[in-house]
Amino acid sequence: MKRLRNPLKTTHHAAPASWRIAVLGAAFGGLGALIAFAPAAWLARGVQEATRGHVLLADAQGSVWRGSAQLLLTGGQGAADAAALPGRVGWRLRPTWQGAKAMLNLPCCATQATKIAVMPSWSQIAFVVEASKVNLPASWLSGLGAPWNTLDPQGQLSLSTQDLQVQFDTRYTKLGGQITLDLLGMSSRLSTLAPLGDYRLNVNGGDVPTIALQTLQGALQLSGSGQFVGSRIRFTGEASAMPEQQDALSNVLNIIGRRQGLKSMISLG
Repeated sequence: MKRLRNPLKTTHHAAPASWRIAVLGAAFGGLGALIAFAPAAWLARGVQEATRGHVLLADAQGSVWRGSAQLLLTGGQGAADAAALPGRVGWRLRPTWQGAKAMLNLPCCATQATKIAVMPSWSQIAFVVEASKVNLPASWLSGLGAPWNTLDPQGQLSLSTQDLQVQFDTRYTKLGGQITLDLLGMSSRLSTLAPLGDYRLNVNGGDVPTIALQTLQGALQLSGSGQFVGSRIRFTGEASAMPEQQDALSNVLNIIGRRQGLKSMISLG
């Protein structure tokens, strides 16, 4: 006699298997939807934590993948000082096999979008920035708090990058490439003399990234050097005035650093 398979027995085993597949499908579908529609506020929170509250994406709208916000500089977590760039910064993020590619648009300050490759791993995240140039108002620095809010700097910041790579780890920050910041036509409410001068700040990456400050021209003379130690900056420099402008720049020198005769000594870190 030919044996027949019990249909009830088959259904008994198939039903739980089908249920598990349905649950897994719903879970993966929900995870995919969560990732696809992740709100821009998540990105804003990540930027705030990564910069210790010094850079904020305020009024973030859209999603992690495509959105806009106001870009603010602040004095850090809980600080009262804040300054926003005019208009909004927009971003587009596209997934890749290595992570994601981002495009940042600053209509106020750049003619072209800044392109960034984002490469995360289990213990770190790296950013590779294509050569870029951005022109920013110097008054934006007032958001960082003292001494910038007292100096109330005016002028233009011209920021350019070359082969820039930034790698964040739980223990350190690694920097490659070059950042050049030109401070042009600078002035301050503490002095009637305007402009004070033009200056250049160079940051060169490597095993121990270095910082160099020099005066291009002007009555206020600035110079200094420093390096990144882990995630901290150590910088020493000095400020002085051309002999004929010492009285006009006395207030500025008092705020910039610790007075030592005719000079003002600058120290960070």
